[in-house]
Amino acid sequence: MTDEQAMRRALDLAMNGTGKVSPNPRVGAVIVHNGEIIGEGWHHEFGGPHAEVEAIRNSTRAVEGATLYVNLEPCNHFGKTPPCTNLLIEKKFQRVVIGMNDPNPEVSGQGIAQLREAGIEVTTGVLEEDAQWINRFFTKYITTGQPYIIAKIAQSMDGCIATVYGQSKWITGEESRKVTHALRAEVDAVLVGAVTVAKDDPELTVRLVEGRNPKRVILDSELAMSLKSKVFSEEDRHNTFVFCTPAAMAKQKATALKISGVNVFPAGSGTGDYLSLRAILEQLASKNVASILVEGGSRVFSSFAQENLIDELHIFTAPILVGSGLHSFSSLSTPSLQIAKKFMFKSLNPCGVDMHSVAVRRPPTA
Repeated sequence: MTDEQAMRRALDLAMNGTGKVSPNPRVGAVIVHNGEIIGEGWHHEFGGPHAEVEAIRNSTRAVEGATLYVNLEPCNHFGKTPPCTNLLIEKKFQRVVIGMNDPNPEVSGQGIAQLREAGIEVTTGVLEEDAQWINRFFTKYITTGQPYIIAKIAQSMDGCIATVYGQSKWITGEESRKVTHALRAEVDAVLVGAVTVAKDDPELTVRLVEGRNPKRVILDSELAMSLKSKVFSEEDRHNTFVFCTPAAMAKQKATALKISGVNVFPAGSGTGDYLSLRAILEQLASKNVASILVEGGSRVFSSFAQENLIDELHIFTAPILVGSGLHSFSSLSTPSLQIAKKFMFKSLNPCGVDMHSVAVRRPPTA
């Protein structure tokens, strides 16, 4: 078994923690002895045992002299659990192979250094790009204190998310909607504006695939939404967050929402007459929200783009033309191509009758 094969297995195991471990990273571990896997594990839930601990517990024999494969550098500090490095040294592993260094400043190479000082051979950077991708949410959250932002857009070939009369169901097909629900299950929160709630009355839950429901975040400056909206009708109202102006907090509707169990918070003004997106993101980050899926509408997409807050774009394009409808970024103003918001394509794949393109924000120097 090669290092790449064993690390690929560790990455696959890590994905089992999707939707369960945030804001912690997704981590998988594989123990190999004489070319044979003797133990596997992954981080199951936030605050629970780390992947290395699980793999050792599940090992079919003593791990002394074995090689541990783990997609993220083992921690060397006390958090909700003891340091993994101490355990690896105690168990006398001969070698540890790591996908990526831990971006957490409390670790950041120190775990690797401790293992090497103890005489353990350490190899780093195996399938590093893949390791960085599956923990991109964690990396941004732990290094900036801000959630990772994905904008998901369902549009026509000419960039419309609705007709001139506001009809948007359904521009894209069922397979695209399934992928969208899978994205919802992966992130900590899904965010929309009040106009989207009023026009589409979405549930913002995970239904077409298996997975847990994310928190629901609604931007409603003046609390104009109906209390009968589906986002307020579910039992888990405690996972619904509404942001409005400080003045709207004095409205009777704000009181009614809070009494029903919905979380209502004030947010000051940002660019133009929008709520301050950065202030909202800071509040959500303080509640362990490390990733957000922004699902519209056009004004919300535009404001996130204008503030350079979109880290990743998922655009589902249907093979139809709408013409003079509502465009995805209709409120975004770009006077010249030199200052246009720039992204890099990561993938482009058929998705049922549609095309699913994924792009990530281009670094400033790219």
